[in-house]
Amino acid sequence: MLYKFGVLFLILWSASVVKAQNNTLPWISVQGNSFVTSSGESIIFHGLNSSDPDKLEKSGHWNPEYFAQVKSWGANLVRFPVHPRAWRERGKNEYLKLLDEGIKMAAAEQLHVVIDWHSIGNLRSELFQSDGYITTKAETFEFWRTMAVQYGNNPAVAFFEFFNEPTTASGRFGVCSWKEWKEMMEELIVIVRANGAKNIPLIAGFNWAYDLMEVQADPIKFPGIAYVSHPYPQKRQRPWEPQWEKDWGFVSDQYPVILTEIGFCAATARGAHIPVISDPDYVEIMTSYCAKKGISYVVWVFDPNWSPMLIEDWTFKPTEAGAVWKEAMQKE
Repeated sequence: MLYKFGVLFLILWSASVVKAQNNTLPWISVQGNSFVTSSGESIIFHGLNSSDPDKLEKSGHWNPEYFAQVKSWGANLVRFPVHPRAWRERGKNEYLKLLDEGIKMAAAEQLHVVIDWHSIGNLRSELFQSDGYITTKAETFEFWRTMAVQYGNNPAVAFFEFFNEPTTASGRFGVCSWKEWKEMMEELIVIVRANGAKNIPLIAGFNWAYDLMEVQADPIKFPGIAYVSHPYPQKRQRPWEPQWEKDWGFVSDQYPVILTEIGFCAATARGAHIPVISDPDYVEIMTSYCAKKGISYVVWVFDPNWSPMLIEDWTFKPTEAGAVWKEAMQKE
């Protein structure tokens, strides 16, 4: 009897070890213009954006099924957009519990995570696009100090995206030079690294995180970082590729680039708005360009309410645009 119990214990223990090993994600770091795993292999990310974890939890969908569905689309990365208002309303400790749960569920599906401070506007002037994005420099810096302490030694959290979409909106949100923006981002790098974070900082440029032209003359002075662009289809007229190359694609020749928001929908689709209106050609052109340049991307958004939505409802039926993305990602 003791022998049988011992054998059963060993079988269960071995299974748990295998499962734990399978759920262990490698550290991601920067090497030249590439992301690499801890074993030195290059990795390109193709991922999906979740909606705010606070929203998903309130609607009952912050659960393993959600992450299994993300994985089934061919994703190896999921981005969590943390809105400042949701962070304050739920409170630091309760929101950290949400992130803890989400990171564990993502890792169980072999998905790395981007934590994104999801504000839109001008952090220098503290003027923002709408109420949900309102924050302060002090709150933003404290948020990232908290993230560094909480997740700085967690390999599942590959990326810290410091600020979602910086913009001055032609002066409507005040003024901010690239030099001023760069200084704030470099200070955040100092803060997270001083607090032990090994995660890769992601830095966006202006024009709602589209434009990276300033990087050519004045790049971030710290190593081990990557740059972000959000090239939605209406940011430029066709042909897109030459303009993408001039505006942000050239950066990938020297540094890693990750498009943390891309997506489209038809003009007649629910939630259609500028700058996302296009046709399915956008997906083929974008994924081909990214493949040629070695650029990673994350599609917006795996939710039936936020647009451009990838799913119709909580049966996870793809929208018309979602079906195009799902097919493209599963091929890759």
